[in-house]
Amino acid sequence: MSTRGRAKTCLLVAGPLVGIEYVGAVDWREDRIGAAHRGENPTVLAELAGGFAVIGDAQFLPGYCVLLGKDPSVTALAEMPRADRVQFLADADLLATAVERACRAIDPRFRRVNVDVLGNADAFVHAHIWPRYEWEPPSLMTRPVWLYEPERWRDPQTALGTEHADLRERITAELGVLANEDTVRISG
Repeated sequence: MSTRGRAKTCLLVAGPLVGIEYVGAVDWREDRIGAAHRGENPTVLAELAGGFAVIGDAQFLPGYCVLLGKDPSVTALAEMPRADRVQFLADADLLATAVERACRAIDPRFRRVNVDVLGNADAFVHAHIWPRYEWEPPSLMTRPVWLYEPERWRDPQTALGTEHADLRERITAELGVLANEDTVRISG
């Protein structure tokens, strides 16, 4: 299935941001991409030509997002046709720019955005979009996010919740503007 063409956005997923359980046989977190396709992944911000923009479960760095590839069977960028791979990376750039704009507007101590495409823990194509801040511990500020202690990733105090609604809305709005203004066309 080709994902070439112009990026498109979809509506912000309504409903609470945390505590959503999949009513069927599988929790949406066990099949994030399938749940996004079915409209059951509550973290989806928008569907783009190359993937689903989602806000991360962990928000210890507020504004953390992920671009999920559309095909859960694709485990590496190299497995994608070149046009689809370039579209995915172009959409990761759109999401990173949206995160940067939204985080800069909300937090004056915002520094920059880091983009990681790793695939070491989750065997599907995805890109991490990490906002970075001046208020981070000095020992970690210039280091990879993955060096934060494991407890940070599961801390209920910084988990995605209703307190992130404004940031979520800002990222989604910025992404919509960027996608609608995008003049880059990927052709196969």
